Amino acid sequence: MTSEIVSLINPGVGPLPTKAPQLPSNVLDLFSLKGKVATVTGGSQGIGYAVAEAFAQAGADVAIWYNSTPADKLAHELAEKYGIRCRAYKCDIGIAKEVQQVIEQIEVDFGTIDIFVANAGITWPHGPIIDADQDYEEWHKLINVDYSGVYYCAKNVGKIFKKNDRGSMIITSSISAQIVNIPQSQSPYNAAKAAVKHLAKSLAVEWAPFARVNTISPGYMVTKITDFVDIETRQKWWQFTPLGREGIPQELVGAYLYLASNASTYTTGTDLVVDGGYTCP
Repeated sequence: MTSEIVSLINPGVGPLPTKAPQLPSNVLDLFSLKGKVATVTGGSQGIGYAVAEAFAQAGADVAIWYNSTPADKLAHELAEKYGIRCRAYKCDIGIAKEVQQVIEQIEVDFGTIDIFVANAGITWPHGPIIDADQDYEEWHKLINVDYSGVYYCAKNVGKIFKKNDRGSMIITSSISAQIVNIPQSQSPYNAAKAAVKHLAKSLAVEWAPFARVNTISPGYMVTKITDFVDIETRQKWWQFTPLGREGIPQELVGAYLYLASNASTYTTGTDLVVDGGYTCP
């Protein structure tokens, strides 16, 4: 009599081998999000809005999170244009109670959450840490948004994923999680992005019985979040990037769609780098 084989990584997945999902044979159907509910934080502009629109185009109902830039009009436009349900929710992602309340409200409004994109984040424009303010306010603000905010989201949406026995969480990390950026000094940002990358890898194991968790690490992108960067620094970015330019958000959405869809049911704990080759040399 053969003894039952169990996972040495997470026994919660059940007897081995686990069952593969039944998937459509048509590749376009694999990438469809019809019938899914997706949530995108930082969804009112830049990468977040591009991802929200791509998900709507793929058939998902979408909940857009925003903080400083209202997104109600954008949500209405997406719903009208693509024939899906779309609503906007204001949330300070650095406040745990707000995150919990918004996630609970989305579940009430949409019935569930299948896909969660933790995309909201801020940069570090203050240069070397020894030159930053002595009260540490800038450090705490960045860590609260870029790291703690992701944790708050994961803790609350993970409960829904576990209850439903399915889910995909996608965290926006950065090439800054893998290398030290030059010429700008941004150690706190780099550390926060490295932290969420490893959080995702750890959650991929922790949540293996019921959900997948992955990160995407964009390179330098043309978005409002980098408006403060001077032209001399941008020119350095171009020089260090094999493709010789910054990317645009539309060049990222395919990676997010892949990780959100059934095309990636065997992909978890992975970081997808989309950086124009910046991390190659």
